[in-house]
Amino acid sequence: MSNRPFIGARAEEVMIRRIVARLRKRGWVETITPYTGYGSTDQLRILGRVVLTPRNPHTDLLRAADKFLSQRGWRNFMAVPIPLATVSVTSMDQTLEIQADRTGHIDVRIKNPGLPAGLQHIDLRTPDSHLVQAPVHVVSDETDFGLISDIDDTVISTWLPRPFIAAWNSLVVTEQAREPVPGMARLYQRLLAEHPGAPIIYVSTGAWNTYPFLQRFFKRHGLPLGPLLLTDWGPTNTGWFRSGPDHKRIALRELARDLPKVRWVMFGDDGQHDPSLYSEFANLQPEHVRAIAIRQLTQAQQVLAHGTATVLHDDDHLQWQPDAPPEIRGADGDDLSPKLTEVLAQG
Repeated sequence: MSNRPFIGARAEEVMIRRIVARLRKRGWVETITPYTGYGSTDQLRILGRVVLTPRNPHTDLLRAADKFLSQRGWRNFMAVPIPLATVSVTSMDQTLEIQADRTGHIDVRIKNPGLPAGLQHIDLRTPDSHLVQAPVHVVSDETDFGLISDIDDTVISTWLPRPFIAAWNSLVVTEQAREPVPGMARLYQRLLAEHPGAPIIYVSTGAWNTYPFLQRFFKRHGLPLGPLLLTDWGPTNTGWFRSGPDHKRIALRELARDLPKVRWVMFGDDGQHDPSLYSEFANLQPEHVRAIAIRQLTQAQQVLAHGTATVLHDDDHLQWQPDAPPEIRGADGDDLSPKLTEVLAQG
């Protein structure tokens, strides 16, 4: 067996390097896009991406055109990553040199140098970029409640996962045309208000390129902001496509490891694999799950998602456990809210 990365990943890396070299000659400069991370009083997870951007500011005409085009989903996928960039990570008096991955992503854990609970900021820069600050939600040692949420069809109505509709929603439709799932923002806001300092973390198979859109969408519709654990489209070190379920499994396992005292209320929908993935996680680590809340798609949404009005079940391999965390289902946030209140009141 060869230890070399998959041929698709190698080809992608060669292509990106050639594009980066050409754009550098045209005057483009390194820029770090910071993402919101999370952590505890012991350890912080820092997230971001190193990309190339034009050096010269836009003219008024081009800026107006960019403002319009930025509302189109395809505009989010035009970033040019810098593979294996060296990044300085500074917090208080601690500075570390780390390396981005082959797609420019920064995903590193560092020892917390003494930052208290709350929203903190870490300095990031490369030798050729300006300094930026990456936000990090530091969770208190006393916090034992948190929210994990899927995004597509859980908080945003995207009619996933049919490929053509997903591509249309992600690449063509304007941001204003995307709709929130009713009641989810109110439900999340209430739960976080009842548990000050509790984290909310969004785990999705969506691409990192959509991060700016998601931030704007959340702010516009009142969804609480928090770390987003997304993925990338395209080849991996082992194949042409990434596994969405595996990405979520890894993210959940890492959250349980990074924040061991938190018991999560997990939100998803029945349009993909959320019910089986959440049940699997709850069976393996019941001490980390407070409850599971599943949004049920309508028959029309099920037809678009699966070509059938019948909900697909892929959890036959799971074994029932008498002490499994409770699971509730509802049409939207307003339907789930009273059911969840009753479940949480029972302890």
